[in-house]
Amino acid sequence: MTVADTVRAPAAGPAPAAAPHLLRRILRDRVGAAALAVVVLFLLLAAAAPLVAALYGKNPAEHYGQNTPGLLSDGGLPMLPNGGISGDFWFGLEPGLGRDVFTQLLYGIRTSLLVAFAAATVTTALGVPAGVAVGYLGGTADRLFGFLANVLLAFPALLLLLALSPVIQSRLVDPGTAEPEWMQFLVLVLVFSAFGWIPLALSLRAGVRSLRERDFVQSARAQGASRFHVVVHELLPNVRSQLLVHATMAVPAYVASEAALSFLGVGITEPVPDWGRMISRGSEAFRADPTYMVFPGVALLLFVIAFNLLGDAVRDALDPYSGAR
Repeated sequence: MTVADTVRAPAAGPAPAAAPHLLRRILRDRVGAAALAVVVLFLLLAAAAPLVAALYGKNPAEHYGQNTPGLLSDGGLPMLPNGGISGDFWFGLEPGLGRDVFTQLLYGIRTSLLVAFAAATVTTALGVPAGVAVGYLGGTADRLFGFLANVLLAFPALLLLLALSPVIQSRLVDPGTAEPEWMQFLVLVLVFSAFGWIPLALSLRAGVRSLRERDFVQSARAQGASRFHVVVHELLPNVRSQLLVHATMAVPAYVASEAALSFLGVGITEPVPDWGRMISRGSEAFRADPTYMVFPGVALLLFVIAFNLLGDAVRDALDPYSGAR
């Protein structure tokens, strides 16, 4: 009989809920169920954006207002009321360039989610081993990590994001060379990941520090289990719930941060559709055409709120003391 067979003492908390059980608990909460429905809708629209755009008959790149007479005024504003909303253009036209707003929103979802999920994946890959290892080892490693984390967290994140994005781009792209689209995504993911792993690592570090002296960990050590076994088979299963909640909270934060950087002009640039840039252009023409700013603003607000509410629902579903459900 191996150590893994003999050391199966109860963990510090309940075993992580299986996916069907977790889903059932979320669906029992009306707010959580509504948030999950909104998140799933956004994910489906992002995945099916090319198909939806093909059925709709428009694309996000063509300048319909400039190519078709009568859609834009001489000043570049939609001729029809409410931003040019009509049966042909469901959400109207973009002022100036005359692009279709609906398809811009569709493909903007893909842009935001691609950056957010990629950044969340990288931060998880960095934060989980760092937090769990430091929390288990303690001592000098714990003190050094705490000092490093405090130093990095002392920097103003937004200012660093604004400063680092152009620097990284200049290092990766030769002067006078057009920046490829994939480079813009890579730079954002790198910048977000440089600081995003620290809160996750600190959270896991605190959780592991409270677990490492529990009976089931001490029993594994007494049975001769290696450090690797203790970390992988005893500690990691007990922080999976914590990790899941963190991930559901991190994605909307990255979506909002990406939109903020694009709004400030250092995120995703033309011609890739992006919600932050749409809000920026809408703010410039808000007095003459407030409609264009409303759609991306509402879409961003709904997505971030829904994902945050879903994170709350996941946390409540994994909480062993939420017995009211």
